[in-house]
Amino acid sequence: MDRIRIKGGAELNGVIPISGAKNAALPLMTASLLTGETLELRNVPRLADVNLLLRILGNHGVDHTITGKRPGQTAETGQTIRLDASSVIDTCAPYELVSRMRASFWVIAPLIARFGEARVSMPGGCAIGTRPVDLLLKALETMGVQIDVDGGYVVAKAAKGLRGAEVRFPKVTVSGTHVALMAATLAEGTTVIENAAREPEVADLASCLTKMGAKIEGAGTSRIVIDGVARLHGATHSVMPDRIETGTYAMAVAMTGGDVVLENTRAEYLQSALEVLQQVGASVEGTKDGIRVHRNGSGLRPVDVTTDPFPGFPTDLQAQFMALMTKAEGTSRIRETIFENRFMHVQELARLGARIRLDGDAAIVEGVERLKGAPVMATDLRASVSLVIAALAAEGETDIHRVYHLDRGFEALEAKLGRCGAQIERISG
Repeated sequence: MDRIRIKGGAELNGVIPISGAKNAALPLMTASLLTGETLELRNVPRLADVNLLLRILGNHGVDHTITGKRPGQTAETGQTIRLDASSVIDTCAPYELVSRMRASFWVIAPLIARFGEARVSMPGGCAIGTRPVDLLLKALETMGVQIDVDGGYVVAKAAKGLRGAEVRFPKVTVSGTHVALMAATLAEGTTVIENAAREPEVADLASCLTKMGAKIEGAGTSRIVIDGVARLHGATHSVMPDRIETGTYAMAVAMTGGDVVLENTRAEYLQSALEVLQQVGASVEGTKDGIRVHRNGSGLRPVDVTTDPFPGFPTDLQAQFMALMTKAEGTSRIRETIFENRFMHVQELARLGARIRLDGDAAIVEGVERLKGAPVMATDLRASVSLVIAALAAEGETDIHRVYHLDRGFEALEAKLGRCGAQIERISG
């Protein structure tokens, strides 16, 4: 099993190109099931989760082609994938595939919308809490879907098709918004989604669906209105830049010092996190190509944060920020309000010398003068990259095990950091 070895202490200087967003690419790929014509997605990151979803879509009968590299492209230049769902042969998503990635459960929406039926395994593939799908299923029931659970599978039927409805989520849910949005595009009549997620990835999905012929207003706000259409057609769409990858590398620069331009990204996608970084002591400024982050060696100031749905501080940056705060000059408090059980990285950071104690849904981080390299183990995607950030600033060598978690969400991480001066290598076996 691969591991990553990092020798800490080097500043980061240079340019890091930001990949397409995993959290946007997955629902966009799922949306290919809504049409019998080809959906072409550009700037798709090369990630394990993308490959797994291609397998799941292929199980339904979706054909795909991936274009070769073009002049000037590098290993981390996004790939172009063409998805053809003209010959769907199976509306069942089996346990052995869905259990490995929660986002694969979203296929239930386009399958029920286009074919009137779906049989999808209850999801798995996540170690950060239960993350139930009840809100997704209630949204579909509101639109006329009959839901039963049989042997660990959700059996969904809408023999007469979906009908427009008012879907009011009791709490913000990105997954629920994705599902309701995809289903509503082919429903008869108008669907209104209240308390919808405002995340940029939701707006990116809506943009693609609109190119496919959907009629959508309000994406990116808490109220989305969809007028259903009889059919959707093919389209070409470029995946938005990954705001979580952007924030992760920005925090790595703040941790190590140095000066890095994050290319092909947009500050408005993570303004709250960038404002926190400025409070910490990093300099953040927009450029014509992206965002410049630098820190001239001054100490890190402790800052309290609470995770919230967009436009608040992202839960997917909580672990990375905790790693940053381990070297702050004082005590910070990090409160997690989105997912339970998302502090599993605490014990591994402690192995590097961090001082962190848990208090319910909060972690209190007492900054230390130095971290020291040690063998550590990744527990989930974001936790794994928090260990990378800590290791970059630790004295000596750190071996990070179970890095397959990293491969789920960070494209060419070693290459991107290595070109900016990090002493990082992947060790096989």
